[in-house]
Amino acid sequence: MGLPSGRTPDSRQLFDVIVVGSGATGGFVAKELTEAGLQVAVVEAGRNLDPARDFTEHTLPYQIKYRGWSPEIARTRPIQQRCYACMEYNYDWFVNDYDNPYTTVPGKPVNWFRLRILGGRSLVWGRQSYRLSDLDFKAASHDGYGDDWPISYADLAPYYDKVERFIGVSGAAEGVPQLPDGQFQPPMAMTCGEILLRRAAKEKFGRTVTIGRTANLTRPLNGRPACHYCGPCERGCITHSYYNSPTVSLAAARATGRLTLFTDAVVSHVTMDMNANRATGVRYVDRHTRAVRELRSRAVVLCAQSLESVRILLNSANRQYPNGLANSSGVLGHYLMDHFTGFGASGTLPMLETRPWAGPPQRPNGIYVIRFRNVTERHPNFIRGYGYQGGSAPEFNLQAGGFGAGYKEAVKRGEWSINLDGFGECLARWENYVELDKNVVDAWGIPALKINAAYGENERQMGEQIAIDAAEMLEAAGAKNIQLRRTMDPFGHAIHEVGVARMGQDPKKSVLNPFCQSHDIRNLFVMDGSCFVSIACQNPTLTMMAIACRSCEYLVAQARRGEI
Repeated sequence: MGLPSGRTPDSRQLFDVIVVGSGATGGFVAKELTEAGLQVAVVEAGRNLDPARDFTEHTLPYQIKYRGWSPEIARTRPIQQRCYACMEYNYDWFVNDYDNPYTTVPGKPVNWFRLRILGGRSLVWGRQSYRLSDLDFKAASHDGYGDDWPISYADLAPYYDKVERFIGVSGAAEGVPQLPDGQFQPPMAMTCGEILLRRAAKEKFGRTVTIGRTANLTRPLNGRPACHYCGPCERGCITHSYYNSPTVSLAAARATGRLTLFTDAVVSHVTMDMNANRATGVRYVDRHTRAVRELRSRAVVLCAQSLESVRILLNSANRQYPNGLANSSGVLGHYLMDHFTGFGASGTLPMLETRPWAGPPQRPNGIYVIRFRNVTERHPNFIRGYGYQGGSAPEFNLQAGGFGAGYKEAVKRGEWSINLDGFGECLARWENYVELDKNVVDAWGIPALKINAAYGENERQMGEQIAIDAAEMLEAAGAKNIQLRRTMDPFGHAIHEVGVARMGQDPKKSVLNPFCQSHDIRNLFVMDGSCFVSIACQNPTLTMMAIACRSCEYLVAQARRGEI
């Protein structure tokens, strides 16, 4: 059976809040609001989830038909198959690209990876959980480009604390101001190669290499056992040892008895009472029957994922808001950002022994190199900065030739690899935007998005430095056979899309206020990555959840005063 909703769905009910989307932020918003006493409906475009059937982290390749890669993936998901997490084990979590089209501009390729299942991308995310600092929130004051966020680190720090304590984040405190420490569970251990890199980077360059800060438990939390290092987290976790929305935050919301879940419900519009300038609920299309239905609520919170939330707002245009709901500023859809990737370096560590007993368990985490560029001194060729994710482990020689004992010995004579991949900040630019493509609709008749986005010269200059710095750190650690990577991945490949409904104090220059409330419509909120003003270089999901947590506190206070 699937995960129960806690209450029987009733489309006639007037809910206190409708939350569109069930992923990292949608699940957290449902938890916060139901625990505050509100009746909440979560509306999810995908199907319900059955962990016993859908989670396959312990399934071995010989137990599935094509040993991990199905021809059905290429046939139905030509874009989704580019995502590292899309495989035979779970490809049906990802959208069918022909049912869910989007368009791009010639010469500007974009990868948009989407899941439609309860929990969304929280089921397959990389779980890297990093705080932003005031170097990020006040980046414009630091280098003069763009806009500062209307919030500071001090505003968000208590909510970072709350989220980390609830989801469970393992990591090591490093005392580096540009990457604030958090409420950590014990860190996972580094491998021998990673320890060599950490020492060399600190001694020769003053740079900090730390173990990844990951939403995988290293000790029990709220009935969830510690991670047992089975490895493939993108296929689910039957022990709930990493954070995902269905088994952690939605489970907490369900326990209140105030959650109602609507699955297979593809939201097309936010409905409005234009005389009162209030959102009245949402309209959705049943994924199977194509029947159109409406749900009613006192407030609406969009957490569908940045591009999907903005698509709903653009599609909800009316006489009062002809360019998209809550878009009197004209900013909606603009300033799309995603981390750029494709630059880094790799090598081998010949001084380390590669034997069967040298192989570590399948640690679901890597290492992280904390940003060191444009912190105290300005680089002459670019602004902002980057971090690295990577790791080092023994690799056995599976391509060895021969037979019998000789072959076995040859297989064991592998080598230690070491790798660093850069994640660079993409600047917020007006010209990176999305709009509705009036000539293309999805399988439910809803207009598709047209995405017009590309990286600029600042990213290209930064990318070159990312590769150079990675190589010099590997060389300092004693690496040999160093190979530099200098190929820009397509926009969207990092799966960190943010920024298309930015927050700000000025309603003429932003869509949302500092609490993710629409400037135009008081009972409409957007609590996913849409609100970002700049992207920084850290993975965004922890910050998204902390902002949602803060915004929920504000929403509840407003509701109790009768102001929404």
